[in-house]
Amino acid sequence: MKTAAIAVALLFTLADPAAGFERTETRQPCSSFDALRRPHFGDTHVHTTFSFDAWGQGTRGGPRDAYRYARGEAVGLQPYDREGRAIGRAQLRRPLDFAVVTDHSDLLGETRICQDPALPGHDSIVCRVVRRFPMLGYGLVNGHVYSSTDPKRYSFCGPDAVHCLEAAKGPWQVTRQAAEEFYDRSAACTFTSFVGYEWTGMPGGRNTHRNVIFRNDVAQEAPTTYLETPTAQGLWQALTDECLEGPERCDVLAIPHNSNVSGGLMWWSPEDADEARTRMRLERVVEITQHKGDSECRAGAEDELCSYETLPYEKMSDMAMPWAQAEIPPQVYTREVLTEGLVQLMRLGVNPFAFGVIGSTDTHFATPGMVDEDQHQGHAAGSVSSRFGPPAFPDVRFFNPGGLAVIYAEENSRDALFEGLRRRETYGTSGPRIALRFFGGWGFDPGLCGASDAVTQGYRDGVPMGGDLPAAPHAGAAPRFFVSALRDPAEGGSPSTPLQRVQIVKGWVAGGETREAVVEVAGTPQNGAKVDLATCEPRGAGHDQLCSVWTDPDFDPTAPAYYYTRVVENPSCRWNQYLCNRAGVVCSDPATIPSGMDACCDPEVPTTIQERAWSSPIWYTPREVN
Repeated sequence: MKTAAIAVALLFTLADPAAGFERTETRQPCSSFDALRRPHFGDTHVHTTFSFDAWGQGTRGGPRDAYRYARGEAVGLQPYDREGRAIGRAQLRRPLDFAVVTDHSDLLGETRICQDPALPGHDSIVCRVVRRFPMLGYGLVNGHVYSSTDPKRYSFCGPDAVHCLEAAKGPWQVTRQAAEEFYDRSAACTFTSFVGYEWTGMPGGRNTHRNVIFRNDVAQEAPTTYLETPTAQGLWQALTDECLEGPERCDVLAIPHNSNVSGGLMWWSPEDADEARTRMRLERVVEITQHKGDSECRAGAEDELCSYETLPYEKMSDMAMPWAQAEIPPQVYTREVLTEGLVQLMRLGVNPFAFGVIGSTDTHFATPGMVDEDQHQGHAAGSVSSRFGPPAFPDVRFFNPGGLAVIYAEENSRDALFEGLRRRETYGTSGPRIALRFFGGWGFDPGLCGASDAVTQGYRDGVPMGGDLPAAPHAGAAPRFFVSALRDPAEGGSPSTPLQRVQIVKGWVAGGETREAVVEVAGTPQNGAKVDLATCEPRGAGHDQLCSVWTDPDFDPTAPAYYYTRVVENPSCRWNQYLCNRAGVVCSDPATIPSGMDACCDPEVPTTIQERAWSSPIWYTPREVN
């Protein structure tokens, strides 16, 4: 019986023409398979006690704990105080479909050495400072390794960092084993875990981070580190040499994040078309939103919604040195870089910035998917942690609970989800589980919103989010877009807010100039919806579903362009307002404001938000550019 099951699984691995994607692993077929694909919600950015900054701030949950949490189990993951006492337990209201533990590849060994008294270097000054004075240690380590223009290993690592590199092998193996242990290979396909890590490039305190995710259990023998490989180009070369073209032939993608605090270093013009192709091959999607701010578009732009969760910092180190803040440079936000990609396309014939989008949390508490505003406890991705205080305010006031990555796939398996990432059929949300479809084509029926087979027609007659429009069928044709959004169903007691509107954002190049436009295609921008701040109860009308078929009236067949969708909810309470209400704060009465809760009454801190979702773009490229 067992032999027969293995034979079936192997057959499933080697040949399955109905799947629509290549099978690379041995596993049971998923009982739930949808050729039209469905959205899978997950988190591709998760830190545990193996990350030096997370451990130093009190996190004791490891990769296995993170995956238990992602599956909806109650786990004691919250940070520990100075005396080593756990502060509560945590549980997701709704399990995730997938998650990736992405601990920092840098300092994996140093973290292990500082944790284990049996290892040489445990009694080093650095380790003793972090254990005894965590706030000071956090600053010292970040300044020495991540904010320095010339990062180096600590002396206790030994010649050529041999001790630290050896110590890093254990956590890396545990990370890989945990991903395998919690991956549901049964026919139920309830949960998918991937092997991954974060390459934490940070020259001069400017973020050039990438999360590295492997398709299956075949991965690098050791993760690439910023300390030994201090450039993104070096990371791409390592992934190419050790994976894509290496003896193991592991498949891999890299996901940039936090371009909002990159100081302009995340995106640069490629030297040539080959470099642009390398970037396109490895960096298929980017993280548009997360705990440390939103990266969609620049605050102060003509688009009023660009002020959503943007940070006032040029780089992360400005948070500790507000006097050193500089003006945020160009080419930092996703939208302006998408537009720059069209410029590079015309220069090189290749678009290096044709990326899809996702969201994630960047949790440093090993709590993937902890995104609900009314339950936010911080993610310790800055300098706020209960081990440092504990604070009354659990997070940096300008940070947020983070978002979710959504991948369209036929089933919840590694191969299917990974292909969805590579295909860029993805979107990001700021937390809600909004269901979003976006298709582009040349001949969609204007009545598609009322069709029972709308999705079938979308795939048959067009391309989904992340796709490239085919050539126009005739002169005078204009692209037509179908977009449908469903409100978060509020399963498991999670809050749910009505939808307010759907927009299509267009970027293009005309007459040598870059241009952008935001078009309202469904819903009502000024619908009068509000929030009762005292109770956080929503007020006003909204929508459970919005749908539109929109034709671009200003289409220029000679101008390269992209289009993406933004879905916006009615206003709701931001996490800090829930917190302040629970504390009984009344800003007109100073006696009700506890110590450390002054942010409750800071007019610079928003009390409401409008949660949202962003689709990956659909691109149009003129024939003469191809």
